[in-house]
Amino acid sequence: MTQKEALTILKTGANVFLTGEPGSGKTHTINEYVAYLRSHDVKPAITASTGIAATHIGGHTLHSFFGLGIRNKFDKYEIDRIANIKRIAKRILRTKVLIIDEVSMLTSDVFAAIDAVIREVLKSFEPFGGIQIILVGDFFQLPPIIKNDYTEQASLIEEIKSRFIFNSSAWSRLNPVTCYLSEQYRQDDPEFLSVLSAIRADKFNKSHLDLLEKRKNNSVSEDIPKLFSHNEDVDRINNEKLLKLSGEPKMFEMRSVGPEALVANLKKGCLSPERLVLKIGAAVMFTKNNSKEGFVNGTLGVVVGFEKGNNFPIIKTKDNREITVLPMEFTIEDAGKALAALIQMPLRLAWAITIHKSQGMSLDGAAMDLSKVFEYGAGYVALSRVRRLSGLHLLGWNDRAAKVNPEILLKDKNLKDNSNEARKVFGGLPDPEITKMHKNFIAFCKK
Repeated sequence: MTQKEALTILKTGANVFLTGEPGSGKTHTINEYVAYLRSHDVKPAITASTGIAATHIGGHTLHSFFGLGIRNKFDKYEIDRIANIKRIAKRILRTKVLIIDEVSMLTSDVFAAIDAVIREVLKSFEPFGGIQIILVGDFFQLPPIIKNDYTEQASLIEEIKSRFIFNSSAWSRLNPVTCYLSEQYRQDDPEFLSVLSAIRADKFNKSHLDLLEKRKNNSVSEDIPKLFSHNEDVDRINNEKLLKLSGEPKMFEMRSVGPEALVANLKKGCLSPERLVLKIGAAVMFTKNNSKEGFVNGTLGVVVGFEKGNNFPIIKTKDNREITVLPMEFTIEDAGKALAALIQMPLRLAWAITIHKSQGMSLDGAAMDLSKVFEYGAGYVALSRVRRLSGLHLLGWNDRAAKVNPEILLKDKNLKDNSNEARKVFGGLPDPEITKMHKNFIAFCKK
């Protein structure tokens, strides 16, 4: 399905699961839909399963939006208590469109709780109270974090109860239309795409491994980011590299505005650190999108100087552009109004980053150590960050890096079939009928 076809379906008010391979334009499609709604004075509620994803889209985490606290399991008493919190109820009452990003990492328990809270507030038996629900994500990517007694290695081979939201009764009742995007905007290297497609289809073999092996033991530039599965490796490398630079350090402290609880949630997901220390020669990565200044989340560069007077860093990007970087806001919004904000340079040290925090990024090049990967999808997420094979530098590998969840393999075929059916159904409707559906949904949102 194309982005245009998916947008046509979204505008009808249908509940949608928007999915596709990394780089297929899921975020772009959602941004287009949000812009469309706002142009008609409809303010969607934008949320994500994790703080990192929330900062990417300028929204809330689900836990903060619905006042779920730190819980992951909810009984009827908890549902009633949450539904009776005035600010939560008021927020839900004015919501007509709810967007949830990175649903691969959302547990079925939390998903069911959201459904129950909305229905309780709206006093409705309809799934999610009848508001439009848009789920965005790719189940081949990082799964929900589940606390269990299995070791890391055993988690790959032991059968544990699935927590994916498509197995929940809330998903069944919602019965979303699947829009499976088929276009590719990140990778433009057919050979590399064949490797990623093979992992996704569980058809990874020696020929694919041989292609990756050719990218091992290559000389790696100092300013190419390195991806690791563990935080200790990331912190160690970034600190070591910074200390080796001889220049004077410049420190940038994060400022915050808003309620303490909301600020704390923002900090958990913000890719920029609370205390950013830079020196000339430091490898950095932009952590926000700014089309006017010409950078996006994931743009790489090197600090080449600091502006006199205010010490704002001057970054030279890979395409030899120099950008003087000013502090930016990382916000939580509600109905278009910022409730809390962090003010910090949209930068982080980029010699190393965790695979988990790289999800959603597009990188021109990266060196990655996949020797300690144990989680389904982690290897696939890491590899799919880069645009082409020439940008990949493999520092380590184990066979688990090419593993995908067998349950997702089965579900993926079903999702593609559903998407093809939706494409036929909506594509077969005459234009005047589609236009009428679009107008009717906007009218519904304004009631």
